Order: sequence, then C-alpha cells, then structure tokens
Amino acid sequence: MKTRYLSSLLLLFVSVVPAAFAAGDPAAGRIKAEPCMGCHAVEGYFSVYPTYHVPRVGGQHPEYIIAALKEYRAKQRSHATMQAQAATLSDQDMADIAAFFSSFKAE
Repeated sequence: MKTRYLSSLLLLFVSVVPAAFAAGDPAAGRIKAEPCMGCHAVEGYFSVYPTYHVPRVGGQHPEYIIAALKEYRAKQRSHATMQAQAATLSDQDMADIAAFFSSFKAE
C-alpha cells in the first residue's frame, strides 16, 4: 500500500512539474526580457567588471533559465547584477522570460 501511494505521488510529481515550466508566455516574456537583452543578446559581449563572457541564452532550455533565475533571486548564485534583476521577478515572470528566450534558436 505504501509503495502504491509513493508511486502515485511520484507519477503526479513527474506529470505536474513539466507543466509548471511550460506555462510561460513568450509574448509576455519578450516585454519582460527587455532589461536582459542589453547583455544576453549581444554576441561576444564581455562584462567590464568583473571581466567575464556573458552567456547568450537564446535557445536555452526553459527549465535551465528558470532554475538559474530562481538561484539568483535566492542569492545561491553570486552575481550582484543578476541578483538585483531576479530579485523582483515572480515565478510567472521567470517562466515568461524563459519561454521567450527558449523560443529562438541559438546561433
């Protein structure tokens, strides 16, 4: 009985989690991603201080983008600018931004 309950719970979790990531609206994400575009949409862009390559996120998996933004919001990833950007984003904002960035192919 306990195994059957755990199996049902696992099945529910596996079926619900991807739906949460798929709930993003790319059209809304395009507007919400405007502040992101100055760095993440410029090919070969390097930050001035500290100097590092800024990743392009176009074509990235939405799950990865959402997880990264949540980690910046929780200050589990260290980058002051990204922490500040993510601090005001809701989970829906993150899903929308992820849907937008994942909607176009990386070059």
